[in-house]
Amino acid sequence: MNDDSKSNDTSVLPPVVDRDTWQAGMEALRVREKAHTREGDAIAAARRRLPMVEVDAGLELIGPDGPVTLLDAFEGRRQLIAYYFMWWPGRPAPEQCEGCTLFLSQVGELSYLHSRDITYAVFSQGRNTAFGPADAEVSYDESVRYRDFMGWDMPWYSAQPSLDALLVGRERGLMHLVCYVREGDRVFETYWTSRRGVEALDYSYALMDLTVYGRQEPWEDSPSGWPQPQVDRESAHMRTNGRPTAQWPRIHAGHSDDLGTAETGTAPMPDNCH
Repeated sequence: MNDDSKSNDTSVLPPVVDRDTWQAGMEALRVREKAHTREGDAIAAARRRLPMVEVDAGLELIGPDGPVTLLDAFEGRRQLIAYYFMWWPGRPAPEQCEGCTLFLSQVGELSYLHSRDITYAVFSQGRNTAFGPADAEVSYDESVRYRDFMGWDMPWYSAQPSLDALLVGRERGLMHLVCYVREGDRVFETYWTSRRGVEALDYSYALMDLTVYGRQEPWEDSPSGWPQPQVDRESAHMRTNGRPTAQWPRIHAGHSDDLGTAETGTAPMPDNCH
């Protein structure tokens, strides 16, 4: 809830107490934190016991050397985690999804996943319903230019040729995180999530949640007066001065954001983009 007291006044602070009183509050909170951790472990255990559904291993993707299959995207490993990027075909870099840019900017070292026989890859959707179908190869090339502009080096594919089959029963054009396992040449889907579920990729929000002011967003339950400015899309932390925030370090470093798109105008972004 937002009201006039939810300002951007960072002079508002918690009350000051002696260390014993503070530590007592910390210990009481730690009990809840440990319960939360144990519940998370229990949910993960239940996730490991879910049934699975077979997916056509031959579904076509587009990779850097042309058409490949879903099975190929495993890169020989047993498991695959695919992030479905909300790619906007034909749109310039500033208009690309700020939420996807936020989460992918936090994916760095993949060797720990590889050590557990897991491949991580991005599946660019490239057919957002606001603009309709686009040529799959052209859309993929644009998305790869965006990946390179952002300095990401994870495996990158287009899911556009098989998007209906890959996201059957789900909202296309929305961010998704999907887990697969293979048995020989057969592929199975074991789990998927979307919207706030993709915060599994995140550390920025997790660290913000540890601070006294939290995420500083209007929906949070915070004490009266805590900085929670009512923000619109352009002023939200995901976007700064008309761009996804993580683009600015690349711009300042001199990297080109030219995606080779024919469209250079500004189109309204959909409500589900973050």
